[in-house]
Amino acid sequence: MSGRCHTSELRASVGADDPGAGQSNFAVVLTNGSRRTCSVRGFPGVAFVNRQGEAVTPDPERAGGQEQPTVTLTPGASAWSALTYADPAITGVTTVTPAALLITPPDETTSISVRWTGGEVSNTGKASVPRLSPFRSGDGA
Repeated sequence: MSGRCHTSELRASVGADDPGAGQSNFAVVLTNGSRRTCSVRGFPGVAFVNRQGEAVTPDPERAGGQEQPTVTLTPGASAWSALTYADPAITGVTTVTPAALLITPPDETTSISVRWTGGEVSNTGKASVPRLSPFRSGDGA
């Protein structure tokens, strides 16, 4: 039986945008960088931040009604969560371009900072609010 993955055992990354129908779609990926098998279950915590590490958008929402499987990660294996939102240009909301995305593994309090290269995101919380899915096995590619 494996225990849960801790932040210190994981590497984080964000996949390229896979746009569709006015949506931006990114894979938030956690990869087991340790020598032991561990698991993740549920949602990542994410925050879009500026260069000073301050949040620049409201917290993303969690997609409801989806199964939250326990994903077992052998060394080198990955789990991913879908980060989706409507194109801010379509919804007409004000935007900000974050410097990084802070990713916090489930049941952890320490985050991993990943440089944000996905462009502008809404900073209003009224439209284009990012939504996260529960973790699934794989890298989202």
